[in-house]
Amino acid sequence: MAEVLHQQGHGHDDHHHHDDTDITVFGFWTYLMSDLVLFGTLFIAYIVLHSHIPAGTPSPAELFSESLSYVLVETFALLISSVTFGFAVLARYKNNANGVITWLVVTWLFGAAFIGMEINEFHHLVMAGHGPSHSAFLSAFFTLVGTHGIHVTSGLVWMIVLICQIKKDGLTLPNTRRLACLSLFWHFLDIVWICVFSVVYLMGAIS
Repeated sequence: MAEVLHQQGHGHDDHHHHDDTDITVFGFWTYLMSDLVLFGTLFIAYIVLHSHIPAGTPSPAELFSESLSYVLVETFALLISSVTFGFAVLARYKNNANGVITWLVVTWLFGAAFIGMEINEFHHLVMAGHGPSHSAFLSAFFTLVGTHGIHVTSGLVWMIVLICQIKKDGLTLPNTRRLACLSLFWHFLDIVWICVFSVVYLMGAIS
């Protein structure tokens, strides 16, 4: 009888953990939707302001036509990081903690390369006299792209913390829940960047 009650107790605990996971993931989806509103607002602001270019200030075509190949490499770095994160999730399904850590490290390296290239791009623009204060277009550009970069940087910090947690405790329920939320966050940022590349860089270069 005691054993039956013990098993029922475990069943109740498992169900409770499962419910916690569902609630956590749902809550994180809610956060992503609020982030979607934020980026949507920034995209609208950029579209409205990208033509506000005072005399002597470069246009989007002048800025992005030469740097398009550079940004394309930057884009591939982030897209590849999304693929490697997928491999980390697959390793989690195989209960392979070392595999998860390895693929997260690879993902982190590609994400860090993306941020490094973005910082270099910003530095080049500022040093050339094309900082965010020179026109409404540049202000909107730096705000949109910079906000995405801050999100990616936050994801990289989160990834380091998660790697340390998995290395210490293994693939526990809380860690797999964090991995699932980080996966949603990282893929969301990839989708946002594809929109940034298309609207800002690609359309700007051919306009």
